[in-house]
Amino acid sequence: MGAAPEDASQAPKKFGSRRFPLFTRDTARPEGGGRAAGGDAPAPARQWPIIAVLSVTALGLLLTTFGLFRVGTILVGVALLGGAVLRWLLPDVGMLAVRSRFTDMITCAGLGIVIVLLAMMAQPDPWLQIPFLQDTLHFTVR
Repeated sequence: MGAAPEDASQAPKKFGSRRFPLFTRDTARPEGGGRAAGGDAPAPARQWPIIAVLSVTALGLLLTTFGLFRVGTILVGVALLGGAVLRWLLPDVGMLAVRSRFTDMITCAGLGIVIVLLAMMAQPDPWLQIPFLQDTLHFTVR
């Protein structure tokens, strides 16, 4: 039998398993995921970007429930577009940062544009008419 090494630095190095661990111990914070205000500020002040986006979205949903469908849904889309702009301009946006800056901006801007366009095309009396969409509908339904 071999003698145990006296110094831990002389012990043979063990290589761990190449498998992923069963439990994740740490997750990298998204780029820009720091606090939007200092640590001494109260929680709402530290997370003002996400609170602003959620407040505008809630106002849009409230207007939608009171019968202003088009204005409310456009406001929801504008809130997402505002979130994309905040993510682009600010270095730290707190909980508004979910993934990388590029992914967050593209996702929020894309969804915001689609929601605004669909709200403007809603019936009756659409504010925006796209002729090729109506032709596409006639070809696919008939």
